[in-house]
Amino acid sequence: EVQLVESGGGRVQPGGSLRLSCTASEFTSTAYIVGWYRQAPGKERERVSAIDPDTRRTFYADSVKGRFTISIDNARKTAYLQMNGLNPDDTAKYFCAADRRRTLYRLWELAEWDFWGQGTQVTVSS
Repeated sequence: EVQLVESGGGRVQPGGSLRLSCTASEFTSTAYIVGWYRQAPGKERERVSAIDPDTRRTFYADSVKGRFTISIDNARKTAYLQMNGLNPDDTAKYFCAADRRRTLYRLWELAEWDFWGQGTQVTVSS
């Protein structure tokens, strides 16, 4: 079973930036599709972004387009979420997810990921 560990969260002022990392415990020759989600208190989990490491195709939620960038380094078994122009609405716990059995589109639409991390908190506040 793959274990995912997120890091890089913290408190930042509006307009600031953070880079989240998601590191996988297992090395495999089959690359995993990786997604980022977030959940704010009292709200449902929300999809943020996802990437297919083979095609480099990416998806972004409308709320983060142009501000967030997802990337993946297969050699380091790590995915990243670069977050710029943060605002208080971005405050949430951010989770990464990974899967290698389903397509990027299906994962984006149905969120049927095999593996989830424990999350890292991002707080945007002045």
